[in-house]
Amino acid sequence: MPVLAVLRDERFSPNSVENDKAILLAVCAELKMQLTGVDDIRVVNEKSFIEHPSGADIILSMARSEEALSLLSGLEADGCCVVNKPSGVRNCKRSVLAQLMKENGIPTATEKGNDGFWLKRNDTSAQKKDDIVFCNTAEDLMLAQQKFMQRGINDMVVSAHIPGDVVKFYGVGSHIFRFLYPGDTGISKFGLETYNGLPHHYVFDADALAQYVYRLSELTGVAVYGGDAIVDKEGRFYIIDFNDWPSFSPFRKTMAPSIASEIIARFKQNNQCE
Repeated sequence: MPVLAVLRDERFSPNSVENDKAILLAVCAELKMQLTGVDDIRVVNEKSFIEHPSGADIILSMARSEEALSLLSGLEADGCCVVNKPSGVRNCKRSVLAQLMKENGIPTATEKGNDGFWLKRNDTSAQKKDDIVFCNTAEDLMLAQQKFMQRGINDMVVSAHIPGDVVKFYGVGSHIFRFLYPGDTGISKFGLETYNGLPHHYVFDADALAQYVYRLSELTGVAVYGGDAIVDKEGRFYIIDFNDWPSFSPFRKTMAPSIASEIIARFKQNNQCE
């Protein structure tokens, strides 16, 4: 059974190249153990896949470029099981996520507030620290927007800063959910969690957060995902980020088997639908 794994291009893995590669290889190893008929899995980088696209019964994809997603969409239409689905990756665009959460009653940050603002590029996922900027005032926000436009970034989103604990979560489908406080672990891509300070570990309903995250997974069509939430001092939570196939670095050993199982389940379901 041919299986292909597509590594994420390095520009979409700032400070996470090795960790992203590690989780994909770990899932490949699990897949070979769990699925009969899979002896070898070809692993290619995103650029190579674009230059030499090839199909397979199953494609494990961390790709994010529109070129790769378009190719994957075609292969999916031909019957290939692609995880994560290219349509799901597109749904992780910040403006799309914001609309989905608003329409479905999922708690998230508003555009206006009294504690500062976050300006984020919307045309693609953040590729460097300057793609996500904290602004203390409305005037700072205007200046930051001008700098974005000077860099050629005209598609951007604004959200209000929410004081509270930063919670980083990881999930698989609608049944596996894990979370941690990056302020406790030191795990950070850009170090932006420092704007919220050290975690207070405010009490909140983790099961309720999980249900909202599962719902967002269903709405986007993303099976393997991660993200961030803020928990305020009253225990209210707000999902502020949701993305396809993170590195799972704190939970790699325990989550890789679950990711492989989810891929197998979706492959079998895909075959039944044909």
